[in-house]
Amino acid sequence: MKRQSITWLGLLLVLFAAVSVHAQSVSDQLAPAPAGAVQLQGWLGAKMDLCLAKRVMAQDVARLVQPFQARQEKDAMGWRCEYWGKWFTSAALGYGYAPTAANRAVLDQAVRELLKTQTPDGYIGTYRSDCHLGIWDIWGRKYVLLGLLAAHEQLGDPAALAGARRVADHLLAEAPPGKVNIAATGIDVLKGLAPSSLLEPMVLLYQRTGEKKYLAFAQQIVADWNVPNKFTPQGLRLVENALAGTPPLKIGSPKAYEMMSCFEGLCELYRVTGERRYLEAAVKFGQSIRQTERMLVGSGSNQELWCDGARTQTEVLEQPLETCVTVTWMKLCLQLLRLTGDPVWADELEISLYNALLGAMTPDGTWWAYFSPLTGQRVPSTEQHKDVGLSCCVANGPRGLLLTPGWGVMTSASGPVVNLYAMGVSTTKLADGTTVKLVQETTYPVGDHVTLKVLLEQKKRFTLALRIPAWSRQTLLTINGEAVACQPGTYARLEREWSPKDKIILRLDLRGRAVPAPSGAPQLAVMRGPVVLALDNRLVQPQAVAVRLVTDAAGCVPLSLATNKPANVWMAFDVPVEVRPSHFFNHHQLKLTLCDFASAGNGWSGQNLYRVWLPQPLFLQQAFVPDTWKLMYPKTTERPVILGGK
Repeated sequence: MKRQSITWLGLLLVLFAAVSVHAQSVSDQLAPAPAGAVQLQGWLGAKMDLCLAKRVMAQDVARLVQPFQARQEKDAMGWRCEYWGKWFTSAALGYGYAPTAANRAVLDQAVRELLKTQTPDGYIGTYRSDCHLGIWDIWGRKYVLLGLLAAHEQLGDPAALAGARRVADHLLAEAPPGKVNIAATGIDVLKGLAPSSLLEPMVLLYQRTGEKKYLAFAQQIVADWNVPNKFTPQGLRLVENALAGTPPLKIGSPKAYEMMSCFEGLCELYRVTGERRYLEAAVKFGQSIRQTERMLVGSGSNQELWCDGARTQTEVLEQPLETCVTVTWMKLCLQLLRLTGDPVWADELEISLYNALLGAMTPDGTWWAYFSPLTGQRVPSTEQHKDVGLSCCVANGPRGLLLTPGWGVMTSASGPVVNLYAMGVSTTKLADGTTVKLVQETTYPVGDHVTLKVLLEQKKRFTLALRIPAWSRQTLLTINGEAVACQPGTYARLEREWSPKDKIILRLDLRGRAVPAPSGAPQLAVMRGPVVLALDNRLVQPQAVAVRLVTDAAGCVPLSLATNKPANVWMAFDVPVEVRPSHFFNHHQLKLTLCDFASAGNGWSGQNLYRVWLPQPLFLQQAFVPDTWKLMYPKTTERPVILGGK
């Protein structure tokens, strides 16, 4: 069945629907803390500072802008159009966290130089005029819009908003709603996923301007998901498939990053329309990722595609855990956390942060991995475009990290909400304008104690919510020494009249947990709180023995602090294992040393090998798999090196 073009009367009906539905807009259950409200210290704060100084603010803006000046891209290698927007959204988050004059100057220059490339008809992109709407062009315009909207949001720059409107208006002229199906453009193998993710900035532009044509365009994108086109006989059907519980691998094209980007846009559309099925679809989609695709370290994908990852993660995969997938999963989790107030999404964010995300950043903060295997070695990303000096993942990785202050402490109608326990200070306001300052003193997740001091000018009644992670089965919580009941997987909602200098002590359950392979394979992994532990050949040498993990009746693994921890390893623990030497039948015990996943393999060399999943029994002589970089970069003759380019 061929799609019939919508009439102008039909377009007016879409506009009318947008007007009538907009009255049903909804508010977030949880709001991110305002820019600058959360300052992180300790290990995590140092990682934030490195990323911001060495990668984000060190970027050579001219190299990002040059492709927009040349406008010569025309084929499938033409995604230089995404780099400026990916980088700028990171930089805007970074400026919100550290609003210095120097950082502001970098952002102002970036906006100014990009806007200089805008053509008289409003186009900002890298494609030749005869190649508009093809391959990655709309995808790139999406990132331009996201960057300009971030500039308006963070900097209050009216020129950025004006530029964004002109970009959108030009696109509406080139692809009128009802006449051009956005989901039938772009690169054919993605079946319209990449251009469909334009949904997010279109809704954001409507939120900023109130102009209903942008909302109508957004709603037309969603409507077009159900229209048969040249890529798919049934259309993408993202909403319907998600509501039906269809696994992500079976929805449209299984490109993980782009598919999640579409659902981010659906969350924004729910905010302005109140259309409940949009939220239900996004939540079901997120839960489906958790059940079928999310690997132990908080990300998914192989070769950038959904891959039934929960089941296949124990295998040696070719190109696992794309950093762009990690970042977009975190962004989607944040959307769902804001909209639902369900702490499961904060649990997910924490796991992704401490494992897949920070494991992908080089120790000096200058570069990122493209892929992050659970077995093998850390391999830095190559430059996909040497003229720009970036890859998609190097541009995108900082966005995931710099989101952290926004979800670490949030606000609700009744008071502050603490999702992340980390050394630092947060300052939020209650609904009546009262300032609440929270000081966290902790080494968590190394140590299990968190001390929170509530600083007020005078007594005040409000609710302070503390996330109790689902994995913390034995949690102790006290206020000024008095015990308070709490349940795992919920918020402890502490409603009381708070006094200046009230003190909360939280002790989380950091016993080691043996995690069985979801596939049923005879393999185990070890987690301690949100942190996945891994075997690293700097800590455990291959030897001719077979070992099994020792667990108690509750599936817990006894852990003790390791005495041989290298300086560049964040945390390391000795784990008891049962040993059966190959030439004896008697068993005895020894200890292996495991380290946190982010530190595993952080020598970033072909000699530094690691693994997460431990076969039972594990033959230590063959524990480590060499040369996995050749699987990640099969067309490269030499192992990639850390570039740290600007």
